Amino acid sequence: MGERFDTVIIGAGLSGIGAACHHRRECPNRSFIVLEARDRMGGTWDLFRYPGVRSDSDMFTLGYDFKPWTDGKAIADGSSILNYIKETAAEHGIEDHIRYDRRVVAMDWNSAKGHWALTLENADGTRFEMTANFIISAAGYYRYDAGHTPHFEGRENFGGDIIHPQHWPENYDVSDKRVVVIGSGATAVTLVPSLAETASHVTMLQRSPTWIASQPDTDWIANLLRKILPRKLAYRMARAKNIAHSRFIYRRAQAKPKKVGDYLKKRIRKELGDDYDVETHFSPRYNPWDQRLCLVPNGDLFEAIKAGDASVVTNEIERFTEAGILLKSGETLAADLIVTATGLEVVVNGQAEISIDGTAKNLSDCFGYYGLMFSGLPNLVSIFGYTNASWTLRADLISRFGCRLMNHMDTLGLDIVTPIAPADMQARHWLDFDAGYIKRVADSLPKQGDRDPWQNRQDYKFDKKALMKVAVDNEGLVFSSSRTAKTKESA
Repeated sequence: MGERFDTVIIGAGLSGIGAACHHRRECPNRSFIVLEARDRMGGTWDLFRYPGVRSDSDMFTLGYDFKPWTDGKAIADGSSILNYIKETAAEHGIEDHIRYDRRVVAMDWNSAKGHWALTLENADGTRFEMTANFIISAAGYYRYDAGHTPHFEGRENFGGDIIHPQHWPENYDVSDKRVVVIGSGATAVTLVPSLAETASHVTMLQRSPTWIASQPDTDWIANLLRKILPRKLAYRMARAKNIAHSRFIYRRAQAKPKKVGDYLKKRIRKELGDDYDVETHFSPRYNPWDQRLCLVPNGDLFEAIKAGDASVVTNEIERFTEAGILLKSGETLAADLIVTATGLEVVVNGQAEISIDGTAKNLSDCFGYYGLMFSGLPNLVSIFGYTNASWTLRADLISRFGCRLMNHMDTLGLDIVTPIAPADMQARHWLDFDAGYIKRVADSLPKQGDRDPWQNRQDYKFDKKALMKVAVDNEGLVFSSSRTAKTKESA
């Protein structure tokens, strides 16, 4: 059956390294291993190599709750974030616990033995097994090997290069190229100003606009606090300030969407001038924060547009041609390079197959317990962050909850915990979020229920209270012991 560990953590990205650090700090008596499908740690921040890659949240909230962010920039580039992850892993001795090139392809819960049997696959395709009492899944929410690319008529006729940002070629040179970036989300608004620095011209081609806000990439209050206060205290205060601010903006957008939308457009008009057609190119069909608000540090996108190095076209694609893209309006966009910033392919649990005693289990049939465990699946915690705030805020809470839960079981002398949903539960979509990458897979995701603790509220204040105080000892969780099953089996 191979090696056995008390806890297996799947993934060595931002969430997985954080989970491993929490585990080492809070569950020192439990053995653990981190399984990473790729050959390096860092997850998103190692995989994404496209020009300008950066955070879309401030690092005082995207950073770990136990590890102060000390860089001068609050909106950080990808390499700085990767260094932060590696530094955190080194400080907590996590590197020796990571097994690289270990992709989890299947997980089968053995009720009699009270453990998960994991089927792993290494880089050469060889498969082997490992067992664990408890799993923390930090595998991320999207496919690493393929981004989302819609079908484009005539794609094969295009004479230039076509690149998806998730697979950006190393040292690719855009100098003097005419570039069309298809998309209007976080990746597109990051790419356009960065490419515009050397390209002949960059056009952001969007089917419909996205809400965008400009913000400085430095936080002067946080930097001031760091000068006058001890490092950890300054970090906690800056983090609390930014959490409160982001919660205020989100709640304001939900309560007064038109006012917030008008305010955002007013700021863009101030950036681009009254003559710019903001209504066409920066006035979305949906309300602010129905989808994630895009962040533009220091107004770099608007600066590129004002300089004439970039432009925005709002239209639909008829087909690709040899020389570029023909729009439904009849206009042709000439291009030497087309970048398909068209999104991610959302997956659950790293695409690993899940079964109970050999019987396949479909996550879409499960209800989420506080959005982090699944009904009928024992000893499994899954990390999924916020859509309306920094990912790591929730990842930290979930990791700490997992540790509390394991310690609680140890105290009780039990080794199995299973969420059991009420029989009369009414199913709702996993997330109340209108983004395309979520809507495309809504039917394959777990469900949330019509009452707590089966709702996925995406609310930091609520989650902090629930996960750190009441979620461990709750009627939705059933605790048991594999030793009882073994005794009955032997009898």
